[in-house]
Amino acid sequence: MADKEFDIIVIGGGPGGYVAAIRAAQLGMKVALVEQEHLGGICLNWGCIPTKALLRSAEINHLLHHLGDFGFSADNIKFDLDKVVKRSRGISKQLVSGVSYLMKKNKVSVFDGAGKLAGKNTVEVTGKNATKLTAKHIILATGARARQLPGMEADGKIIWSYKEAMVPTAMPKSLLVIGSGAIGIEFASFYRNMGAEVTVIEIMDRVLPVEDVEISAFARKEFEKQGMKIITGASVKAVRKGADNAVVTVEVGGKSQEITVDRVISAAGIVGNVEGLGIEGTGVKVERTHILIDEFCRTGEPGVYAIGDVCGAPWLAHKASHEGVVCVEKIAGLPVHAIDWTNIPGCTYCRPQVASVGLTEAKAKEQGHEVRVGRFPFIANGKAIAMGEPDGMVKVVFDAKTGELLGAHMIGAEVTEMIQGYAIARTLETTEEDLMHTVFPHPTVSETMHEAVLDAYGRAIHF
Repeated sequence: MADKEFDIIVIGGGPGGYVAAIRAAQLGMKVALVEQEHLGGICLNWGCIPTKALLRSAEINHLLHHLGDFGFSADNIKFDLDKVVKRSRGISKQLVSGVSYLMKKNKVSVFDGAGKLAGKNTVEVTGKNATKLTAKHIILATGARARQLPGMEADGKIIWSYKEAMVPTAMPKSLLVIGSGAIGIEFASFYRNMGAEVTVIEIMDRVLPVEDVEISAFARKEFEKQGMKIITGASVKAVRKGADNAVVTVEVGGKSQEITVDRVISAAGIVGNVEGLGIEGTGVKVERTHILIDEFCRTGEPGVYAIGDVCGAPWLAHKASHEGVVCVEKIAGLPVHAIDWTNIPGCTYCRPQVASVGLTEAKAKEQGHEVRVGRFPFIANGKAIAMGEPDGMVKVVFDAKTGELLGAHMIGAEVTEMIQGYAIARTLETTEEDLMHTVFPHPTVSETMHEAVLDAYGRAIHF
């Protein structure tokens, strides 16, 4: 590829990087994308998409073992783990090839290799086809990786990272998950619903600690009802590996206990991929392994931007994509809104699903808001009962003085498909009056969203 001069160079081809590249190309810019491993990033290859395929299989396995609830019966229900994994990988491959097509369609020049800053407006690409590229604007979109706990590093056999957990060759009879954030809980949910005995260890005092405290409590009750063992306020002190199992030493309240399991999944945090980017001696600042940016994704170095997981929480594909678009449109001189990270919804695809946007009740109070809180349970919703999914709830938090929707928190079947309603409401600065006057279709689970708003003002109809 002879051409080495571009308007924008994007380092990293994940959901932040490739979206930024496409948007820049749409705006008439000449774009280069540098990717050292695979287009689509962790999300398409080893994260969002393949895990959802696995979780869908686990959901079906659960339903097949509860056919009697719906008037059906079947014998000898079993699954083929190889086919379950193969389906997941196939879906991932299909979408990755789609990204390659989009690069060609939008005339984005893709360079295979690792990219790093090599002076003003310059990126050095190392690897098989080493070269140097120049551009006035450079976007760092290198993502993040799982944190490795000292002495408990993933070995691919007994201690798994997310990669090994996604491609098991055999279903373990028992496993322990370190960390109860979205990644840890999704894996715990998959393996439990596929029949494994699962223990979750969380250092904080509750599971899903970034969620509203009521949602966390509801989730724990549901997980334990499914047979999951959850230990909070606990830390893993050591993992002693055997030939085909592990003895895990866990400390709770100053007391130690040992738990023997077939496999351990480490899901204890995220580390930004900031190494080897050539940012030393530049104005790019790093704090706790993540690059610091402003509301338009600018770093402290003129002409250098950063988007996605490398910039820190929330570590979400849709957040990365949105940052990519905002960043490019700002570069292009378009009138753009500064990013409000509180308007980015978070979703966890366990069973039951969890979704939220905005402030928790506790955060709202910490920020000085006088709040009005509404709640509505799925057990009072006709569609949820008809689906056989009565376990769930919706919680909304309003500013008592202005009616501003400060936050919304949901747990239950398909809430990840519903949270966007509240995300739109926050983006449009919708008040409680607007939501009350919105007509929600019946019968739908989304009616719980309306009823929760009504409940905040003493007007709930069906509960």
